[in-house]
Amino acid sequence: MAEDEAKAAEAGQPPAEGEKKLSKNQLKKLAKGKGKKKEKPQWGEGKKDKKPKKEAPAAPKFVNTTPKGEKKDLSTIPMASAYHPEAVEAAWQDWWEASGFYSCDPKAAVGRPTDEKFVMVIPPPNVTGSLHLGHALTAAVEDTLTRWHRMKGHATLYVPGTDHAGIATQSVVEKMLVKSEGKNRHDLGREEFVKKVWEWKGEYGNKITTQLRLLGSSVDWGRERFTMDDMLSKAVVEAFNQFHEKGLLYRANRLGNWSCALKSAISDIEVDYIDLEGRTFLEVKTHKGNPNDAKGRYEFGTLTSFGYPIEDSEEQLVVATTRLETMLGDTAVAIHPEDPRYKHLHGKFVVHPFNGRRIPIVLDAELVDMEFGTGAVKITPAHDPNDYECGKRHNLEFICILTEDGSINHNGSQFEGMMRYDARMAVEEALKEKGLYKGKEPNKMRLGLCSRSGDVLEPMITPQWYVNCNSMAKRAADAVRNGDLKIVPNDHEKTWFQWLDNIRDWCVSRQLWWGHQIPAWFATKKGETGISKNDMEHNDRWVVARDEEAAYEKAEKLLGCARDEIVLERDEDVLDTWFSSGLFPFSVFGWPDQTDDLKAFYPTSLLETGLDILFFWVARMVMMGLELTDHLPFHTVFLHAMVRDKEGRKMSKSLGNVIDPREVISGCSLDTLQGRLTAGNLPAKEMERAKKNMQDEFPDGIPECGSDALRFGLLAYTVQGRDINLDVKRVVGYRNFCNKLWNVIKFALGIVTDFAPTPTLLDDLMKSGKMSIRDKFMVSRLMTASKDVNECLRTYRFGDAQQLSYSMWMDDLCLLYIELIKPVVYNNDDKDSRWAAQATLWVALDIGMRLLHPMMPFVTEELWQRLPGRGTLGPDETQTIMLAKYPECIDEYLNPEVEASMAATMKVINACRSLRASYRIVDKVKTHFFVKINGPDEAAVAAQTDDIKTLAKASAVDINPAEDAIPQTVGTVVIDEQTTLLMDLKGLVDYEAEIKRLSKSLNSTLPILNKLEKTIAAPGYKENAAENLQKENHEKLEGLQKKKADIEEAIKNFERLKLLETS
Repeated sequence: MAEDEAKAAEAGQPPAEGEKKLSKNQLKKLAKGKGKKKEKPQWGEGKKDKKPKKEAPAAPKFVNTTPKGEKKDLSTIPMASAYHPEAVEAAWQDWWEASGFYSCDPKAAVGRPTDEKFVMVIPPPNVTGSLHLGHALTAAVEDTLTRWHRMKGHATLYVPGTDHAGIATQSVVEKMLVKSEGKNRHDLGREEFVKKVWEWKGEYGNKITTQLRLLGSSVDWGRERFTMDDMLSKAVVEAFNQFHEKGLLYRANRLGNWSCALKSAISDIEVDYIDLEGRTFLEVKTHKGNPNDAKGRYEFGTLTSFGYPIEDSEEQLVVATTRLETMLGDTAVAIHPEDPRYKHLHGKFVVHPFNGRRIPIVLDAELVDMEFGTGAVKITPAHDPNDYECGKRHNLEFICILTEDGSINHNGSQFEGMMRYDARMAVEEALKEKGLYKGKEPNKMRLGLCSRSGDVLEPMITPQWYVNCNSMAKRAADAVRNGDLKIVPNDHEKTWFQWLDNIRDWCVSRQLWWGHQIPAWFATKKGETGISKNDMEHNDRWVVARDEEAAYEKAEKLLGCARDEIVLERDEDVLDTWFSSGLFPFSVFGWPDQTDDLKAFYPTSLLETGLDILFFWVARMVMMGLELTDHLPFHTVFLHAMVRDKEGRKMSKSLGNVIDPREVISGCSLDTLQGRLTAGNLPAKEMERAKKNMQDEFPDGIPECGSDALRFGLLAYTVQGRDINLDVKRVVGYRNFCNKLWNVIKFALGIVTDFAPTPTLLDDLMKSGKMSIRDKFMVSRLMTASKDVNECLRTYRFGDAQQLSYSMWMDDLCLLYIELIKPVVYNNDDKDSRWAAQATLWVALDIGMRLLHPMMPFVTEELWQRLPGRGTLGPDETQTIMLAKYPECIDEYLNPEVEASMAATMKVINACRSLRASYRIVDKVKTHFFVKINGPDEAAVAAQTDDIKTLAKASAVDINPAEDAIPQTVGTVVIDEQTTLLMDLKGLVDYEAEIKRLSKSLNSTLPILNKLEKTIAAPGYKENAAENLQKENHEKLEGLQKKKADIEEAIKNFERLKLLETS
């Protein structure tokens, strides 16, 4: 802290307005004069007039003159006065890509040991989407690893791709059709609609690839994949067939999750749940609106009771339900066999009030709790999971009452055609009319929503294709248990086991048009009647095959007739998007064909993604990889944190807090940010809130930060826990770091005009015998940083790698070493020391750039290319930093003794700076220091007096002078038990002014102190004042008394010093 204050004083920063409080330690030290006390003096910060900040000149509008794909010719581009991201980042990505630096020859990779190969597939983002900052974090982490491995000489491949996103894409294109042509997909027909989707993909589907290029992702664009490509589609067909041939895939009519909005089944893990505490009104987008609610919302969270008339009796059997409309599909009422209230009803029936259907009363001890409600439970086997099992136990009829869009079907009597929640209200009224309605009360409940559409899901019985995952899930769980597959952080293993150990069969069919059409055909003979594809009695007529030709061959054997007698109807459904995504690690390399790529690059090395798709995608890749290839698709899963806004809220379009990486990279005005909100579909109230949040957070918009600053800033956040609360303003700080790098290179270029690096410069330097302690220190710090950063990247500690790299540049190089060598490099008399400083600086810049490159690719390439001597370093010199060797620690160049020596010296320097700042000594005034020191640090400090003079702005530094050589007019600080620092103040301090300032402070303190003393001494204070108030006042009193004593002592000391100087 003392060093920071010293820097602040050196920078001419003024104190805050008004009278500044003086700490007791500050005043105590000043009052002691030459007395020895271990607190460092920090009183006073100077009162310079604050100079108005010069506004940086606006950068001229940048025009990229480098032809696309060619290397930027820096010899024709003068180095700008400041760092401008757009200019720096231009052209490099095109050149890297065109030069083939991102590709990897399978011949160079096949047979390489695992630790010399790095292969990773990108988590394929939806083709409909646009990357947000969560995706940018993924890109930053993945590309950092990729570039690091590539620089280490490993066979490296990073495969890009996008997902066809069945539901999302179909929805986007359907909305576009309605808007542009006034048509829906059924108006066009399947074939024409799918053509429209491909046209849309060709026109709009490259947004993500553009963003990845802006972020500097070094993916092999030549291997870019799309999950609907022919190669990947072939893999999907093969996987489906193999699962069927192994008996893992089957078609069944069973209860599942149905989205009325999508008119499709969805899997269990695509369900979001909300908990209702009681009566709640919710909007239902598939309905026209509830006329009884001002906002058109429908009622949930209630339990409605009604009576079923018992056949041939005046008695009613009362039941209750949270979904009243489902009573239209009731096929039983269950009671407990031991319930004495209903013994007389065993074997009886109730009568449905709307269709007269006889409904049996069944005995079910498993489902019914006698103590809950009336002890009677209505059973709707086709629309409730528990009732479904009950229906199977009692061989009940399964009556579906809903159409695919959620309206009541022909089984709903007079309610046919009504939407389900409109029917709910109508059934209630009809029951009242019949005298069967018994009442309604609030009821806690859990409501399942479709994660894709937000629609309230319906349990419905529909024919679907399922995959039995039991054996695959066990292998996937065992792979983690036995250590073959590592999950990082490992605290997610428990969740992994919990899900896989309780796996359910996966519903893989979707009632959509966009996606991989299921490779299954329903076979009938021409003229054959009464054979329905939806009738489970004819389920054996389904033929699974790799193509239609193979389907005919199988159908011939199945039906025992010639091809011309067979009619094949392909299943119209498509596969769940996650089915093709689960094959991605091997389908991208050509599986099932044994391609060169598959042999060289599969299994991959790492899967890096967010925690939110651990089960949607990661578990399925592991299960499918093990089942279909008998190999784990990767050996490690790294799960990065979730990115949230600075308030901890999830990034969501509905909240209006999603930030496009391009808005940070290129900058964005507030009007543009708010305009994007207006173009969306936020409700008016949420729109205003989102606009206000943006106004508060970005009153001047988002400044241009560049890709490097964004990547570096995102990596800095990975030191946190599970979630990242991202403050975009912090990224702006790393843009300033880029500017620091820029200025360092500019400085270096100015002092090495006569310096020529060699291919073996580091070794030459270390053997030269010309190095000072500061040079050896810098090399040792470079070695330490190289060792530590490599270890961090190896163990996926990206935040630590970022911080270590930053600290090496800022603390070791910029704030220390460069400042130390300035007098040396400008002194032409000592040529050896000058050469050593130049060589050390060149080595530090070269290693430092290579150390940073995986995290900040653009600025490091630009500045590395500008280093003097580039292109003259022999045949092993690479043409790009991304292929240069990543820095490794050379143990023999580590020098802990020199680092300890510099640490001891820096303690003295920091004390010097603090002492100067305490007395408000301006930068241009040099001061004379005296150091009293003994013990192990004495030799180190004595050997670096020149460095102390440089950084402490000293006219002289005397080590262990005679007592009579030290003037009486000194300020003193005790650094530690062995070291004391003194500074001659003669002629440097206006004692009269300081006495006036202290007197003013004393005069303002005394009234406050006196008032508090009177309050505490007042009658009844101890009896009536709260205990915590008394404690607080006592602490204030002690502080004020100490402040008064310290000020008075300081005034006496200044009066003494004034007398000494004038005598």
